[in-house]
Amino acid sequence: MSDTLSTAWALAWIRGAQAVLSEHRMELIDLDRAIGDGDHGENMDRGFRAVVAKLEAGADDVQGVLKIVASTLMSTVGGAAGPLYGTAFLRAAKAADGDLDSDGVAAIIAGALEGIVARGKATTGEKTMVDAWTPALEAARAAAAAGATPTATLRAAAEAAAAGAEATIPLRATKGRASYLGERSIGHKDPGATSTAYLLAAAADAAEAA
Repeated sequence: MSDTLSTAWALAWIRGAQAVLSEHRMELIDLDRAIGDGDHGENMDRGFRAVVAKLEAGADDVQGVLKIVASTLMSTVGGAAGPLYGTAFLRAAKAADGDLDSDGVAAIIAGALEGIVARGKATTGEKTMVDAWTPALEAARAAAAAGATPTATLRAAAEAAAAGAEATIPLRATKGRASYLGERSIGHKDPGATSTAYLLAAAADAAEAA
């Protein structure tokens, strides 16, 4: 495993993300049916299939991969997920400078979170994908500060995102479509936080396989 994560890793990450989102398409649809429009799984699956098709031509660097992801998701994904994830990947791309060391991993996660917060005006505890991205960033920064490798930093972020997604179950939604349900939103895992956990797990898997 290298000290930095390269373009090859970024391409492997997005291909892996497409596979895992396709595999969990029905789960994400069911989660979204409970508290949203029911289209999150379909939208993410379609969006990342389009992204992988666009990436067949390759990309110059990590930033280039992330920019292609951003523009493709914005143009192909409906609902809230397209603008939110599109902005997340756009801000992550801006934060990417060459191959990524551990601080670079934390920087792209920070960029993604900033993009989601700017677009969605959400904060933690509102039962949204912010509840997965925020602990992911905290874990990544802590791992990087402790001298972890980029791969270990990503794994720490992915595990924190998964825990954050689980922690949305008892929350009452106060943002987005789920907020219309009030108390009935309690007891359901947020679909956006769940897809975030899958995305970051795919990033860590790709790094570990490199």
